[in-house]
Amino acid sequence: MPRTVVVTGASSGIGAALSSLLAERGDQVLGVDLAGSDVDADLSTPHGRTAAAEEVGKRTGHVDAVVTCAGTSNPGEAMVTVNYFGSTGFIEALQPLLAKSEAPRVVLVGSISGTQPNDPAVVEACLRGDEQAALTAAREAIADNRALQLYPSSKSAIAQWARRTSVLPGWADAGIAVNVVAPGVVLTPMTDELFADPKMKAVMDKAVPMPLHGYATAEDVARVLAYFADAATTHITGQVVYVDGGAEATLRPAAHY
Repeated sequence: MPRTVVVTGASSGIGAALSSLLAERGDQVLGVDLAGSDVDADLSTPHGRTAAAEEVGKRTGHVDAVVTCAGTSNPGEAMVTVNYFGSTGFIEALQPLLAKSEAPRVVLVGSISGTQPNDPAVVEACLRGDEQAALTAAREAIADNRALQLYPSSKSAIAQWARRTSVLPGWADAGIAVNVVAPGVVLTPMTDELFADPKMKAVMDKAVPMPLHGYATAEDVARVLAYFADAATTHITGQVVYVDGGAEATLRPAAHY
């Protein structure tokens, strides 16, 4: 039976690949993006997230799955407002529609970067749900030339939010599975500039070694996202699954599992 799946960041990269895959298998996809999608919305603001959720509600009586692909890799405040709150706030706004589904699923796009050094103040403020405090901490990191810590901060917070939320009342007891798919290096427009700079590519290859098959494509990640969004995928929640060609297993001790 066709499922109604909301995909953020649906206009490009992993979101576009996932939207195509879901449509091919017969699901109804509601894409959410800044422009050119089914629902045009700015997820960087509380109002934008609420408005997007309300528009989704107008178009459908329930949501079977939501997959948050929207994000940015440019160091800055958007890593707080889009990468973290643009995902978690939007998902929370959709919780009533998810609870109406017979097999609701939430899948967030994380990153192998979430295992790397971050800014604890940003992460802690995000997990408290204090967007203003998170922005203040992010601005301090930028002023202190630590802007590169913001991406891993946002992705670490995403993973921790999912693990905490997955077992809370209103989620697991409502049948809503919440999982994270964390890619390694993916060949998308977001990484084009990294590949164009030999020095940055060398840094990236050292930071994210991928011994199995090398760099991933957007389609490689989309297939895993689709699996976790599927009604047949039951009893898995609160997990962070690395689609990284073995990077996480290379970088962290085998005892860490």
